Amino acid sequence: MELAETFLSLALGIALAAAVGLRVFLPLLVVALAAHYGHLPLSQSFDWLTSWPAIAMLGVAALVEIAGYYIPGVDNLLDTIAAPLALVAGTFMVAAPLWELPPLIKWTAAIVAGGGAAGLTQGITSVLRAKSTVTTGGLGNPVVATGELGGALMLSLLAIALPVLALVVALAGVVLLYRFLRKLLPKTADR
Repeated sequence: MELAETFLSLALGIALAAAVGLRVFLPLLVVALAAHYGHLPLSQSFDWLTSWPAIAMLGVAALVEIAGYYIPGVDNLLDTIAAPLALVAGTFMVAAPLWELPPLIKWTAAIVAGGGAAGLTQGITSVLRAKSTVTTGGLGNPVVATGELGGALMLSLLAIALPVLALVVALAGVVLLYRFLRKLLPKTADR
């Protein structure tokens, strides 16, 4: 794999991992469909993802996950369940397009970059939802859920079309969300 190709594959994977931190199953569904129709080459070990049964299962899981985030109480429970799933899915999103790298390099990069991107995004949005629950009694949570859904879909599609731009958007989004959260969280007393 050439250096430019490796960089593009890594950018694609990290952007998809960040999208997985917003919604676990929707980016996986987008990847499965893109790979099925030949728009995204994946490692041979990820061929199962392009099968119709896998696509159907991911479609159902994505719909259930999306709907669940609009139900008060269930949304916070889903955050608890989604955190470890996002780490695993983020790892796979980086590993899947790195098809020509040696396994040690591929999986190390996947765990660090993919798990890290998904975990960071998931963590920030979980705190944002918890803060929304406390400050609005859960009434603001559908707004957060809609933003996450739109972000996951947009970032997934952008990652497949323009991976480097998607990586820049993902990084900018994480920075903006972090800054927004810092403004919302109470200031601690100076020591």
